[in-house]
Amino acid sequence: MKKNFLFSGIAVLLAVILILCVNFTGAYAVYTEGKAARELPIYRVERNDNKIAISFDCAWGADYTRKILDVLDFYGVKCTFFAVEFWTEKYPDLVLEIANKGHDIGTHSATHSHMSKMSAEAIESELLSSSKAISDITGRAVELFRAPFGEYDDTVIKTATKLGFYTIQWDVDSLDWKDLSAEEICSRVVSKVKSGSIILCHNNGLHTAESLPLIFTALKEKGYVFEPISSLIYKTDFKILPNGAQTVSGQ
Repeated sequence: MKKNFLFSGIAVLLAVILILCVNFTGAYAVYTEGKAARELPIYRVERNDNKIAISFDCAWGADYTRKILDVLDFYGVKCTFFAVEFWTEKYPDLVLEIANKGHDIGTHSATHSHMSKMSAEAIESELLSSSKAISDITGRAVELFRAPFGEYDDTVIKTATKLGFYTIQWDVDSLDWKDLSAEEICSRVVSKVKSGSIILCHNNGLHTAESLPLIFTALKEKGYVFEPISSLIYKTDFKILPNGAQTVSGQ
């Protein structure tokens, strides 16, 4: 009886740990529903050339953004920023600087709301409004979208696709928003990256900027090459596997 109780307790504990893990890695929507026809964003790209991408979500604050841009310049790394509309409107000079330095800028929605709870019409409004705010500043069309909180459903993906956006998730979560040390952030990222990975960071993480030299040095020594997400992903003739990996159609 005690043995059965112990096994039951362990099973429950493991289930809780699994749920927490997938929630915090952005993998929640892939593994909880299991629908055959499930619409998926791009978590990573199936490729063997050691090309990877690092991205920064911009929603609140900009205290460390120029330091991040300086580090990116120093290491010759081009990356992708995802900006919420209210962030874009508050920091137009930064948005223009990011674009002029050759980095991608994608939309991270208009209001940073839970878009999986919205209607298709509301989602479309968020995407059109937020992308226009960016393109009005940069003069460039926006083609990348990342859902707030990493939350999505079929309606979110289908609406974004209809409007011409590639919906981007991630497979490597730096957890920099938890104020980990630079060394801890680096360790998490470097240990999880593989060819085609998309790394999630935040522009206003307390130690994000400090972690970047460590990350870039370690990964470049391993032979990885950083690309903006717009260059990493396939734009045509692709499919997305059940694990969220984008691959060429026919493979």
